Amino acid sequence: MHLIRGLHNLRPQHKGCALTIGNFDGVHLGHQAIIKHLQSTATELSCTAGVMTFEPLPHEYFTHEQSSARLNRLREKFMALNSTGTDFMLCMKFDSQLAEMPADEFIKKILVDQFAIKYLLVGDDFRFGKGRSGDFATLQKAGKKYGFEVEDTSTQIYNQERISSTRIRDALNLGQLELAAEMLGHDYNICGRVAHGDKRGRTIGFPTANIKLFHRNIPLSGVYAVEMKIDKRTIFGVANIGKRPTVDGINVQLEVHLFDFAEEIYGRHVCVNFKHKIREERKFDSLDALQSQIHLDCDSAKEFFN
Repeated sequence: MHLIRGLHNLRPQHKGCALTIGNFDGVHLGHQAIIKHLQSTATELSCTAGVMTFEPLPHEYFTHEQSSARLNRLREKFMALNSTGTDFMLCMKFDSQLAEMPADEFIKKILVDQFAIKYLLVGDDFRFGKGRSGDFATLQKAGKKYGFEVEDTSTQIYNQERISSTRIRDALNLGQLELAAEMLGHDYNICGRVAHGDKRGRTIGFPTANIKLFHRNIPLSGVYAVEMKIDKRTIFGVANIGKRPTVDGINVQLEVHLFDFAEEIYGRHVCVNFKHKIREERKFDSLDALQSQIHLDCDSAKEFFN
């Protein structure tokens, strides 16, 4: 799958495509169903299938620090979409120019002039353009004018409720990892490179791998039983994600203590799968008290895996 950063990087093979537009945060089962339908239609039309998404996400641009937590960052989104067999993902910068663009201008300049789309698949609640003035009816009218087909997506249901990124965030926040996994189609995970930390963990007998986080607003916090994927290996461990109040931490960090593991993995790209929530993060009176609790956390994680 091709990653296209900006419209100026479009190539002739990307034009005349079947396209879908959205945040695709988490690339959950609902998103996967959209992609599957898009690819099927692209095959019928003998054209490529592409996804248009944005960075930052539109709600992040408008709400800044108050934006809801992301389920995945751009690299993870690309990896998930790549596994679906999509031909390309266009990442457009969401800035003041795009935010102020009228809906009809977005259709003409981007969908028609730049993409020459044959087919567009969006949700029936899709809104776009300045002031969110464009909607599904706007696209249908434009499709008739410019000669492209527009179709709305069917809602994916789990336990009699619509699958959505918001619902998955809520499940993660409540520690309902199994529910989140059922809607995602896999365990929730965070991927990144192992970075140097303050190495305080090793002083109390629990060395940790510190995974660099690119967003402060993370959809879960606390202590978890986890699996870390390193290359093709899976190693069990216990993870803390939070601000580490016992040592007066400020920024959210992800720290993973791996069982029976002593390799140097600084700089390696890893994925941490969250399997089971053990407890909430809390402040302890001393490092000795924290050390005692980590022993209990490790026992809980090992019991879960056994």
